Amino acid sequence: MKKTIAIIFGCFILGGVSLVKAEPPPQPKWMDSPVQEWVAKARKETKQVSVADLKAAMETNEDIVVLDVREPDEYTVAHVPEAINIPRGLLEFSIWKVVPDQKQKIYVYCKTGARAALATKVLNELGYQNAVAVSTGGVAWVKAGYPVESSIFEEQFFIVPADK
Repeated sequence: MKKTIAIIFGCFILGGVSLVKAEPPPQPKWMDSPVQEWVAKARKETKQVSVADLKAAMETNEDIVVLDVREPDEYTVAHVPEAINIPRGLLEFSIWKVVPDQKQKIYVYCKTGARAALATKVLNELGYQNAVAVSTGGVAWVKAGYPVESSIFEEQFFIVPADK
C-alpha cells in the first residue's frame, strides 16, 4: 500500500535557524527571444486544456496517455501519476514505440505549458489527431493540490505550495 506524504515549501524554523522561501528565479531568457513567438503560435495552433480537464479524464478512466515532455531529471523528482516520460528533444524518435496508435488521446504536459504546446504541435504534424497540451503544466497541477508520483520515493505525495 502506498503511503501519502505531504511536502510543504515555505518558511520553516529549525533549531533557531530560519529557512525562508527563496525569491522566484528571474524570467527565463527564452521569454525575451523569438522562441516566445513560436510558443505562442504553437498554443494557438493546438488544442489547449487545463489541469482540471486532465484530472477529470484520469478520474473517469478515459483511455488516455499522459505524456511528460520534461527532461528525465525533472520527471524523476515528481510527475503526474502514470505519466510516461519522453523528453521533447526525443519525441519524434520515441513516440512511435510508446504510442503506436495515432488516434490515441494524448495529454501532453511540461512544467509551464510551453514545451507541451511545442510538443503537441509536433505530434499533430506527425499525424497524432488527438494530442492536446495541458496549457499551464505541472506547476498548475501542483498548485491545484493534485497528487504527484516520484521515481525517488515509492509513496505518492502532494506538494503544498507556500502561501505568499
